[in-house]
Amino acid sequence: MSRIVGIVGVGHVGAHCAFSLCTQGICDEIVLVDKNMQKAVSENMDLLDCLKYLPHRIRIHVGDYASLKNCDIVVICVGVHNNTGCEDIQHRSRLQGLRSKLDMIDGFVPQIINAGFKGIFIVITNPCDIIAYHIWQISGFDKSRVFATGTMLDSARLCQVLSRETGYDHKSIIGYMIGEHGDSEIPVWSHVSLGGKPLLQLKSGIDKDGVLKEVRNAAWNIADGKGATEFGISTVLSKLVASIFYDEKAMYPLSTLLEGQYNMNGLFISIPCIIGKSGIERTAELDLPDDELKGFLHSCEVIKKYC
Repeated sequence: MSRIVGIVGVGHVGAHCAFSLCTQGICDEIVLVDKNMQKAVSENMDLLDCLKYLPHRIRIHVGDYASLKNCDIVVICVGVHNNTGCEDIQHRSRLQGLRSKLDMIDGFVPQIINAGFKGIFIVITNPCDIIAYHIWQISGFDKSRVFATGTMLDSARLCQVLSRETGYDHKSIIGYMIGEHGDSEIPVWSHVSLGGKPLLQLKSGIDKDGVLKEVRNAAWNIADGKGATEFGISTVLSKLVASIFYDEKAMYPLSTLLEGQYNMNGLFISIPCIIGKSGIERTAELDLPDDELKGFLHSCEVIKKYC
């Protein structure tokens, strides 16, 4: 059976997601959809040029919303990066421009649903927590089949900074950012481990405030130099698609519907999730100390206001 992924929005992020899926051979077919047809056609042509030298076969083509009907996964990448022209990083926010993005979502998601799509929505478009919540509402899908990449990329950034500061390899570090994919996200220091040892038991001398600031500002610093983040998020997307197709039961911090976790309900926000062939199959409610719980609940309130 073919593994088919649709990508809606083939700008910087969407095009890189398609390229990452191609080079890793994770799916059998990719459908590119964009309101700018020429952009989709050109990206498709460019991707086709690499097929000769890939070790696997993949079909790539341009489609419309109705052509996403048979996709297993549809990735939402529409929109543009926010506030890259604002000099003060502290005044930038992924929450800006929300109304126009919701209007955009309302314009095409019902078309995908009405075409008969029965798969999984993965949301990258920011503010991804709010967009995922909105798509879940208008789609009527089970919560397991609509989620956002959330703080999965932020968690990779956390581990990258810790790797640089401690000398441990990235893959020997377990650490999560949770909460909003944005300014109120928090690192779960109480559950960070390096080489299997809890960070809090090590005399690491890590500047936690400095690490948090670097992680929170990473996307803006990248965007200042090249206009958008691309490689990190496209690799995150590919890992999620692989986890679904291969039923990996892997744990990542993803933006999902809270139904009583931490006594919160009715919002999408990132907590550790187990992902497999059905999408998000269950969540893990970490035992948080008071300061981390307070930070997470504050992040929930930020998101809940917009939901």
